Amino acid sequence: MTMQQRIDDAMRNAAAAQTVPGFVALAGNDRETIYQGAFGLRDLSNDTAMTLETVFWIASMTKAVVSVAAMQLVEQGRLSLDRPISEILPALKAPMVLHGFDANGVPQLQPAQRAITLRHLLTHTSGYGYDTWNADLMRVQQHFGAERIPGNWADVERIVLLFEPGTRWNYGISTDLVGKAVEVVAGQTLDAYLRDHVLAPLAMHDTAFLLAAPQRARLARVHLRGPDGVLRPIDYAAGDALPFCLGGGRLCSTGGDYLRFLQMLLGGGSRDGVQILRPDTVAEMQRNQIGELTVSTLRSGVPERSNDANLFPGMVQKWGLGFLINTEPGPAGRSPGSLAWAGLGNTYFWIDPTRNIAGVLMTQILPFADAGALDLLATFERAVYTAFA
Repeated sequence: MTMQQRIDDAMRNAAAAQTVPGFVALAGNDRETIYQGAFGLRDLSNDTAMTLETVFWIASMTKAVVSVAAMQLVEQGRLSLDRPISEILPALKAPMVLHGFDANGVPQLQPAQRAITLRHLLTHTSGYGYDTWNADLMRVQQHFGAERIPGNWADVERIVLLFEPGTRWNYGISTDLVGKAVEVVAGQTLDAYLRDHVLAPLAMHDTAFLLAAPQRARLARVHLRGPDGVLRPIDYAAGDALPFCLGGGRLCSTGGDYLRFLQMLLGGGSRDGVQILRPDTVAEMQRNQIGELTVSTLRSGVPERSNDANLFPGMVQKWGLGFLINTEPGPAGRSPGSLAWAGLGNTYFWIDPTRNIAGVLMTQILPFADAGALDLLATFERAVYTAFA
C-alpha cells in the first residue's frame, strides 16, 4: 500500500463520520506533495463536491504570509525589527494603555511608556487584541464606539493597548499593522506587494484578497454549527478586498497554494529554485521570540465566532516571528519546535522542520476551534506521521 493510500484510508473513514461538511487535506516535504485529498461537500445547500481546486477563506493563515513579506523587507534593511514602528506608521506613535475601569465602567487609560516595534507586532506582544477573545477590549470598544477592525488611520490612532508593549502575549490585530508597514515601505498596496514578491513567485495563483470570477465560482461556503450541533450554510463575505487592506485575515487560497508556501519555509526560504527568504531569516522566524512569556488560551467572548481555543492544551507554547511553536512533542506526531497556526473558518497548518513535513487542512466552519474540525486535524496529522514511520 502506498503512502497516499494509507493516508487516504484514514481520511475516508474520517469523512464518513460527516462531522464537517467537507475538507481538503495536503501534506508534503520541501520537495514534493506526498498526500492530497478532497472529501465531502463544499456547500451543504446544493451538494457541490469538494475538490482540490476549492478556494477557502483562510482568515488568520494570512498572518504567516504577511509575516514573510515583512521579513523580506527586514532582510533588505527597509524595515527594522526593533526600531519604533511609529517611524513607519506615525499613527502608532502615542497609543494609550488600558489600566482597568472606574466604578462607572469608564476605561482608565494612560500613555504607553514603551514604543511598539515590528518584533512586538510579529510576536503578538504589542498590546493589541481582538474583542472575540478579550472582554475588556470589547468593553473599551463599546464605550468609545470604536471599530473592531481599523478601517482607516483615524481608527488606528484610537485603538487601545491592553498592556505595555513587550510585557505579555495576546493575540490580536498586530499583523494587520504589519501589513500597513509593508505597504508604506514598499510603496505598494499589500495585495500588490504579496502578488509580486510572494504569491506569483511561488505559483500561488489562486491566493488573493480579491477573488476573480473563476476563483469565486470555486469558493467553499461557510457553515455555522449551531448550539444543536447542526451545520447550516450561511452567507459570509469572503474574497472581497477592503479599501484599507489589512494583513491579519482576508486572504483566500487553495490547499495546494498554501502547501507551496509551507514547502518554501521547509526549504529554508526556497522552493523549486525560487528564493523568497534567506535560510538564516527562516531560522530566525522559527525561534522563540517571546522569551519567558507564553502563549495563552484564547477565551471566547463571542461564541458564534469562536470556541475557547488552544491547539496544545497543557503545553507551554511560544511564538516566533509569525508562528505558534510547540515546545513538546505534539500528541498526533509533530516534533517539538514545529510551527503552526490556523484561520477563523477552521483552516489549519503545521510545519515540522525536524521531520521535514508540512500539512494543511481546509474546512469552512464557524465557530473557530470546532471540535469536529480539531478531531479531523488530529486524524490527518496522525495518519501522515504513521505513513512516514
